[in-house]
Amino acid sequence: MTSPKVFMVTKEGLKNLQADLEHLQTVRRKEIAGKIREAKEFGDLSENAEYHDAKNEQALVESEILDLESKIKNSKIIDKSTKSSNVQIGSKVVLINLETKEELTLDLVGSMEADVFNHKISNESPLGMAILDKTKGEIVTVAAPKGSVKFEIVKLTISCFTSINYGKRLNVKNKKRS
Repeated sequence: MTSPKVFMVTKEGLKNLQADLEHLQTVRRKEIAGKIREAKEFGDLSENAEYHDAKNEQALVESEILDLESKIKNSKIIDKSTKSSNVQIGSKVVLINLETKEELTLDLVGSMEADVFNHKISNESPLGMAILDKTKGEIVTVAAPKGSVKFEIVKLTISCFTSINYGKRLNVKNKKRS
């Protein structure tokens, strides 16, 4: 039997997962139960589209609940207080694309908190894997659809990033270096 996958999260990320789970368990379940109850009043369930839609929605929500429960159970909180000279989960990293000279600032996070629109990349992504455990000044090569891309790590700090706001996406703004 294999061990369950461990999910790396920040304290804030874990709180978000727990809030999502609570919402599904308390609010969404009640909404769907109401839809099912209402659909039953229409009569014959074998030809009742509203009933079948509500039951399908219920199955999806229950699946999401099980998934979140598993992720929460198998979460490991990232310790952002540890100082390190190597890139680790929780690091804020500034990279320079050696071909285009574009500067890219990002936070390295666990896969459940990844949000490229807010510059949070997963440690499991190609770029995340390439920079993990590297130090300032090192050059990494990342396989991309249009070929390999080389980046230099020019700055590294322990990040104090906050929780993800799933409903709000920011525009990515990169700076060019001369």
